Amino acid sequence: MTVDAIQEFDPMESLLSDDPSFGLPFPAVEPWIHLLTGMIDLVVIAILSIGAARFLYWIVRGEISSGSGDLRLERQNLARLELARYILAGLELLIVADVIRTAISFRLEGLIFLGGLVLIRSAISWFLDREIANIERKRQHDAPR
Repeated sequence: MTVDAIQEFDPMESLLSDDPSFGLPFPAVEPWIHLLTGMIDLVVIAILSIGAARFLYWIVRGEISSGSGDLRLERQNLARLELARYILAGLELLIVADVIRTAISFRLEGLIFLGGLVLIRSAISWFLDREIANIERKRQHDAPR
């Protein structure tokens, strides 16, 4: 690279460039990072699938074996709490994968997209955290003393 090329380098032009080859400074690492983010996505799918299966199990079990409405409602709330925890774990891992993906693309569009995703997923996480806290508070309040 010549001195003129270095002086003419515009980082914003690189960020906005349509050049798909612009990525990590170490191209040999890029396929491994794609593999890593793909594996994280698969782990998230497994986590969400396990959470959904456990949720369905407890809902069906609660409907079949609960005689009173209070016991059935308690089991439904426990199932919802457990599902919410699985969803939160999945969301947190998806944010990690998105940050890694953005790091390898190093494009302004990717950063804007990541910001939007993190904002949406953080809002969902915040609402789920509030829901979990409300259900747990209600369970503690309604628990026999």
